[in-house]
Amino acid sequence: MSNRAIIATPDAPEAIGPYSQAVKVGNTVWLSGQIPLIPGTSELVSDNIKDQATQAFNNLAAIAVAAGGSLDKAVKINISLVDLSHFASVNEIMANFISPPFPARACVQVAALPKGAQIEIEAILVL
Repeated sequence: MSNRAIIATPDAPEAIGPYSQAVKVGNTVWLSGQIPLIPGTSELVSDNIKDQATQAFNNLAAIAVAAGGSLDKAVKINISLVDLSHFASVNEIMANFISPPFPARACVQVAALPKGAQIEIEAILVL
């Protein structure tokens, strides 16, 4: 894959494992899951789900911009929540970051996420 590019930005937290923030091939960008870590400190933003969802979307948006796009270019969003009762709050926050027409999306409940986060969000963009 000669047209494969690794996307990295200091405006989002560094990867906490053996993965890249995003990988771009052609006009498609796969953004790794983002938890609500503050760039530069890699600390959780707070325990509040709305704060956590906002930070996770901010991190995702920063990577999308570094890839040459925006979250409005998303064709698929995957959201993992530790507590599915936060579904409505996350929908509210997502609507602040992505304009209609909305991308395809999945939202699932998981047992746990890294660093005790309550949410993780990943995306696929087509530029």
